[in-house]
Amino acid sequence: MHLSALLALAVSLAYLVWRVGWTLGTWWIAVPLWLLEAHAVLGLGLYTFSLWNLDSVTPTAPVATIDQRVAVLITTFDEPREVLLPTIAAAVALAPAHETWVLDDGEREWVRDLARSLGARYRARATHEGAKAGNLNDALAHVEADLIAVLDADHIASADFLTHTLGYFADPRVALVQTPQDFYNLDSFEHDRNRSWLWRERRGIPFNEQRLFYRAIQPGKNRWEAAFWCGTNAVLRVSALRDVGGVAAQTLTEDIHTSLRLHRRGWRSVYHNEVVARGLAARDADQYQAQRLRWGTGAMQLLRVDHPLTAPGLRPAQRIAYASTILGWFDAWRSLGYVIIPLAVLVTGAVPIRAPLELFTLVFAVTFLVQRFALAQLSRGYAPQGLAAVFELVRMQAIITATLYHVRPGTRHFTVTPKAGAPTRRRTAAPWLLWTLLGATVAALAFYALTRAGLTPVTYPVTWTADGAALWALVNGGLLVAALARIRSERFATDRRSAVRVRVRGRVRLDECVGELVDVSVGGALVRCATPPPPGAHVLVVAVEGEGETRIRAQERSRQSVGGGGVLVSLRFDADQSREVGSVAAALVGGRLGHVRHLVGSRSS
Repeated sequence: MHLSALLALAVSLAYLVWRVGWTLGTWWIAVPLWLLEAHAVLGLGLYTFSLWNLDSVTPTAPVATIDQRVAVLITTFDEPREVLLPTIAAAVALAPAHETWVLDDGEREWVRDLARSLGARYRARATHEGAKAGNLNDALAHVEADLIAVLDADHIASADFLTHTLGYFADPRVALVQTPQDFYNLDSFEHDRNRSWLWRERRGIPFNEQRLFYRAIQPGKNRWEAAFWCGTNAVLRVSALRDVGGVAAQTLTEDIHTSLRLHRRGWRSVYHNEVVARGLAARDADQYQAQRLRWGTGAMQLLRVDHPLTAPGLRPAQRIAYASTILGWFDAWRSLGYVIIPLAVLVTGAVPIRAPLELFTLVFAVTFLVQRFALAQLSRGYAPQGLAAVFELVRMQAIITATLYHVRPGTRHFTVTPKAGAPTRRRTAAPWLLWTLLGATVAALAFYALTRAGLTPVTYPVTWTADGAALWALVNGGLLVAALARIRSERFATDRRSAVRVRVRGRVRLDECVGELVDVSVGGALVRCATPPPPGAHVLVVAVEGEGETRIRAQERSRQSVGGGGVLVSLRFDADQSREVGSVAAALVGGRLGHVRHLVGSRSS
């Protein structure tokens, strides 16, 4: 892997020198193309730096007790009950002893009642400045704790979330322990099949667009003590936060901004590369692009407020680590350039490259293949090249809009990614930029065909460059179609349900009948029974590891006969069972659902 990365960098630099010295054609298109290629090589260098080695921190032993006060803070604004219930229930059940606080910027009475019914404390502040950062800073002034664990409203902690992270704080210099973000709604917009051609062990793991960052890039930053807070699934030292003036509220990305200030003050961060909490990934393209717009805008604000290359207090390696993350947002411009340049060649007849076809084809092919192989190796199979290219186009308009903030500053407000169901189910509208680029690509290819037939006033002085541009435009067109198809897919249409149904297999009991759990959500479940139970009210018995059997009252919504005389029973859970439903939902996400011990002859009352 290391050898392939170094070889790719050496070959790429030699290619750039050869290109600028011997192949430049029409200057107005040749120079931009060369600059785009140089930017790609710079990105490869930063990628190599970030992914050279992973996980330089040895995990600490799990802790059963701790002599510091711990509080789990759950920030919420407008998330529905179906999202909040399992998050609060799982947080309250964590060990060791701690307080769980629900910080509600929506000031909702039902959230207060839900929190108290589950054993959590509730706080709503009088004013709402600073969005999430302001919410946390308000809590720091009222919650008595030495360490705070921060969870977003949709992230459900596993039972070992605290026991596996608190041990790092034995080092008084550690201010932050961050863990990966992972997701339990595997049918989200961000998920797909992993078709990695190099890393076979990744093929059985569903592809998630963020997994490369959380399972490879962030662990790689551990080597430089530059892993940063990602807003949720983290534990922070309160004294360290107070040392830097609290959670940074000057940007939309308070997490990375606060981390930068902690590192500037000499505090350490640790990345614990184990999934100990799972949340909700963006369900559709609107949610996905809204997230990337907020994150990208926050990165541009950070460049204006605390530029990592010039801010005092950072070591050189930390500067590069931060810069590689923030400068990566500008990659969207390179992708845009790669789409536009071949179209310009086809329409104008300009010659971007002057070199013999055979020579250029050989040199370019070797450089391209070496780069692709190195990128695949460095990504450890978490970013299959085809899917990565499609997602780059999907988020292009949002990222370009965000980066424009760097040259057109103005007021930007924190927008919470919506977690509630939509009023109606509808397909997502695709960004106008993608439609424009696809239309321009089709038009340019048609113009190329007419030009080759001698039906336009344009000529191609070097024929092979026009043919190459046409092939390039054709590939880009295919990727644009794939991106638009994904955005517009009925599969990723807005969902009317707030609760996510998770497919699961496990033995349960429905009244006196042994059954198999097919799927479950906060609101209900689908159970397959070999012997049809009587219609009406039911009691579902589910085993939770470490907690015994949990009984949930439910009403039958519908049933459907299946082969062999069995029946599928759709259930809706009764209200006022927050503890029971929350326990089962948290156990499901944490992988702690078991089998009921008594499968026959046991009463379910």
